[in-house]
Formats: sequence, structure tokens, C-alpha cells
Amino acid sequence: MPHSFGYRARTRHMFRRGFKEHGPTHMSTFLVNYHVGDIVDIKANSSQQKGMPHKYYHGRTGIVYNVTPSAVGVIVYKVVGNRYIEKRVNIRIEHIRHSKCRQEFLDRVKANGEAHAAAKARGERVNLKRVPAQPREAHTVSTAGNTPQTMTPVPYETTI
Repeated sequence: MPHSFGYRARTRHMFRRGFKEHGPTHMSTFLVNYHVGDIVDIKANSSQQKGMPHKYYHGRTGIVYNVTPSAVGVIVYKVVGNRYIEKRVNIRIEHIRHSKCRQEFLDRVKANGEAHAAAKARGERVNLKRVPAQPREAHTVSTAGNTPQTMTPVPYETTI
């Protein structure tokens, strides 16, 4: 049982760098632009200890509310008891990245807009709602040269 309760206690595997991702931070990390309202994922980069978020926020998704030259302010909702508390966390940009959680939604909006425009040009109506996967249609397996066999268990016999 651990007896240390520091800021980075029990983060040995959490803050580990990925396979072949060790070493200094790439310059492309600093060239990404963040704007107020962007949705970002928080993933602590252990090669930079400055501006590192607390271990609770590692893996969380938040919304940017403030941008400074080397860091951003992120709003994260934290469950405390029976309520959500809005936490404002200031994090350096090495520890965040743009979230892809809305990409599927944005792709669907674009595809639906194109399908709607094409259907309107043809004078038709098109269903743009998502439909859950339906059960497969009923079918009969062909039995040509495949006669059914009745299988029964072998009766138990003692060899004593």
C-alpha cells in the first residue's frame, strides 16, 4: 500500500510516454493553433513538467476558454458528490490536443447536407436519420448433398 500522497502519486503508468515517443517534444506540438471554444483532450506529456495538469484531468475532455502564448485555459466538468462542478484548469499546450470526438458528427452533418441538396434537386424526400443495425433477413440454408444428421451423446460406460 503506498504511503506517498504527492501531486504525481500513482502515475507510473499513466504518465508513461508511448512506444517510440520518448525524448523532447516535437516542434509541431507548439505550432498548433487553439481558439476559444475548441474541444481539447488533456493528455499529460511527462517530458515537460511545467504546466502539467493534475492526474485527475489526464484523459478528460474540455473546452478552451482562454488562450495565452504558451498555455490555454480549459473548462472541465468534475463530478463532486451529486453535482457537476466547472473546473477551470490552465495547461501548457504540450499536454493538450484537439479532440476528435465531434469529427464523426461533423462528417455526418456534411454528408446529410449533400444528400439533402441532391434529393431536393431530384424533387424527392430522403431520410437522414441514423437507423440502428437491423436483424438479418431470414433465409434457408441449402441442403443439396447435405443431409441432416441427428447427434446423440454416447452413453456412459465403466471399464472396470
